[in-house]
Amino acid sequence: MNREIPLYTLEGVRDADVSVHPVTTADGLGLNLTRFRREAAEDVVLLVHGLTSSMDMFVMPEHRNLVTHLLDNGFGEVWALDTRMSNRLPYNKSAHRFTLDDLARHDYPAALTELRRHVGGRRIHVVAHCLGSVSFLMSLFGGTIGDIASVVCNSVGLTPRVPLWSTVRLVAGPDIVEYGLNQPYLDPQWSEGPAFTTGWAVSKLMSVLHPECAVPACHMLSAMWGSGWPAMYEHRNLLPVTHQRIGDICQASGVNYDRHVRKIIFAGKAVAYDTGEDYTADLGGVTTPLLLLTGSHNRVFTDSQQVFHRRLEEAAPGRHELRVLPGYGHLDPFIGRHVDLEVFPHIVDFLKRAAG
Repeated sequence: MNREIPLYTLEGVRDADVSVHPVTTADGLGLNLTRFRREAAEDVVLLVHGLTSSMDMFVMPEHRNLVTHLLDNGFGEVWALDTRMSNRLPYNKSAHRFTLDDLARHDYPAALTELRRHVGGRRIHVVAHCLGSVSFLMSLFGGTIGDIASVVCNSVGLTPRVPLWSTVRLVAGPDIVEYGLNQPYLDPQWSEGPAFTTGWAVSKLMSVLHPECAVPACHMLSAMWGSGWPAMYEHRNLLPVTHQRIGDICQASGVNYDRHVRKIIFAGKAVAYDTGEDYTADLGGVTTPLLLLTGSHNRVFTDSQQVFHRRLEEAAPGRHELRVLPGYGHLDPFIGRHVDLEVFPHIVDFLKRAAG
């Protein structure tokens, strides 16, 4: 594979001291926190990626990325967490039984303990995406973490809703992939594998069903997430180089997370996979203000944020905010060509108001 932009590059962030800080979870996994520091600041921002992606979605060099935008707008210290869902770590390509509860109970408490060791009592703000948003809010509203100044959640919160076809796919999809195809994960880059292997054949089939572009990884991602042509973003919002390397930005995903999402979808709210604990039981009990972001063309989690905002308004009127981004989908609010002009100002404005 010839890459125009190197895999796992940090070239997108200039004029910052970068350091990596290992994190060990209570259930024995190694994660990473990456620190981007330009100057001392009372407000620290922690970035949390979604499933199949990594901290790389926040440091992309082909456009003005979120880390750079925050550093340039008064937030002198930004941290990015690679959870067990990160494609920078090996866990997605194993036959695991991880659920979102594992992130809520283990990843975020361990990461915030390490973060606090470096930043002390300074205010911590969080920007989270996709299932990173769901699992972080599960941790916050479930009481395993606290003392968070504000949270920006993109695409989905604690009341995930998906298109009808996604619901149908969730019913049997994980078992078909794992037991029928004998694959523990789905990989957008299967087209790069040896000809006539199972993954290669699945990728070819998905490309037949998705004639909207010529990027096989884009077709696979649409098959993995949401419903649409494409499902995860609007093509027009991406630079050509971003579209071509989408299989690097979003990589393999273990299918057991889908089983937890299925349980949540059928429950109509975020619940624990093992115990059934309702993470929405006391929405008014957490005083951390939330900004719910969602694209107007969200074909992965549809109107999840609108529903969640209504629930939050019932529990704590006026505490939380909703922003619908015209012309955006699920992932493009972070990886789009003009996000520094059309999306990031909403995030910066909210964070600065939350910082007081």
